[in-house]
Amino acid sequence: MAALSLADRVVVTAEQMQAIESRLFAAGMPVAALMEKVAGLLSQRLQMAYPDRTQRWGIWVGPGHNGGDALVVARELHLQGYPVQIWHPFERRKPLTEAHLQFAQHLGISIACDYPEHCDRWLDGGFGFGLNRPLNEATQTAIAQLNDSGKPILSIDLPSGLDTDSGEPLGAAIRAERTYCLGLWKQGLLQLVAAPWHGELERVDFGIAEADIVAVLGAVPDRQILTDEAAIAALPLPIAADAHKYRRGQLLLIAGSQRYRGAALLAALAARSSGVGMMTLAVPASLSAIAIAQVPEALVVACPETETGEIAELPIDCDRYNAIAIGPGVGTGPTIRTILHRVLQQSTPFLIDADALTVLAQHPEDWALRPAEARTVITPHAGEFQRLFGSAPTPASLSSAASERSLILVRKGPSPTVVTPVGASWALVDSTPALARGGSGDVLTGLLGGLLAQTDAVSAAIAATWWHSRTAQAIAQKQTALGVTPTELAAQLTPWLGQRLQSEIAQYLAS
Repeated sequence: MAALSLADRVVVTAEQMQAIESRLFAAGMPVAALMEKVAGLLSQRLQMAYPDRTQRWGIWVGPGHNGGDALVVARELHLQGYPVQIWHPFERRKPLTEAHLQFAQHLGISIACDYPEHCDRWLDGGFGFGLNRPLNEATQTAIAQLNDSGKPILSIDLPSGLDTDSGEPLGAAIRAERTYCLGLWKQGLLQLVAAPWHGELERVDFGIAEADIVAVLGAVPDRQILTDEAAIAALPLPIAADAHKYRRGQLLLIAGSQRYRGAALLAALAARSSGVGMMTLAVPASLSAIAIAQVPEALVVACPETETGEIAELPIDCDRYNAIAIGPGVGTGPTIRTILHRVLQQSTPFLIDADALTVLAQHPEDWALRPAEARTVITPHAGEFQRLFGSAPTPASLSSAASERSLILVRKGPSPTVVTPVGASWALVDSTPALARGGSGDVLTGLLGGLLAQTDAVSAAIAATWWHSRTAQAIAQKQTALGVTPTELAAQLTPWLGQRLQSEIAQYLAS
């Protein structure tokens, strides 16, 4: 697998991107030349992706350099025979954007101040990175017209109206089919709140020198993309020649209740796929028979249960395991809090998810039970994070929570993100909304728990987040998003990874 460049891997804020571009300009790169280069690359991509020259392109042009980029694209599409209609409803514009607008007029490209109705596809060149204040009423109206047109919209850098860093709409935002992120990945595009707006994401590399990135972000930037390369390196492979089942990790998985029987099975099946050497599955006694039948590899412990079908007590010595995972389907009764107390006091790495997170959110004082050296992983979705920490999962709140509680935090959802206590983070650029169904999180818990028993907590979180998401994407590609059931997801983890690694080996040998 070819090593990715730093530009492929980093995530930047608006301030950092501005600092990097300032270095380029200070070194002698003319702003006009950079605009020509970037927009030229984008124009080539659009021509390859949309070769039909009978469809009319609408180009929404903003007053700044994002609008200038759009005008260069409009010019190139026009020169290649595409019908082009420019819409520029702004009275003022930057000088470079003004120059490109004049040249477009010289070429005979139609320019309108009022919204043109008859366009088949729109290019959003309204506002790029750096937007951080609400849009005025007229611009919000223009965005509403584009969104209501029913025509596909492609955005340059970020959908117009999104805050570059938070990903939040600033009054209104373009709902894009695809966003072409210029140069480096922008932080806002990878936030939960931005998911409804940006569509598919694609980066346009325009050759930023690594020295300029390092000068602003450092040699090991805090925020990075969770790449295939990093995830594969984080897997507990290869297995040592003298390995035996106890050296390959022992996992204690505490899961299930009468109400949520399937959660325990899904988590256990995923843990099995992780390659963990030994798995102990602690379930209410009434679930033990089905657990043994479905996951014969596991050592199933039939725990006493309450009248409501939750685990009443844990008849296990927790000290003997390399990792503990608790939460899928266990319920939220008082006995679960007692069991969670035992887990929280372990020095061994442990993972808390689902119902166990709900119990912890109800009793935040229980965090104090953890030993200082405990390696803790939590895997909340947005609602669980809100209940735990009292705020939405923004870049700042994720970092603050991981630091203050000394956590490895996996934020589930679009562009799932791994955050560490020292401020490092890895985000997947793409995932699939097909994972938004009951049981998908149980699969992640089992998979991550199994990996946690075999490797360090950060590596386990990186590998599991990637493996879980990529498997779901592969299923969706074959069976549509409707076919990504948690059962199928758990079953396909091992086959998909095998195919993926075989592909890497084949590519390596071919090179």
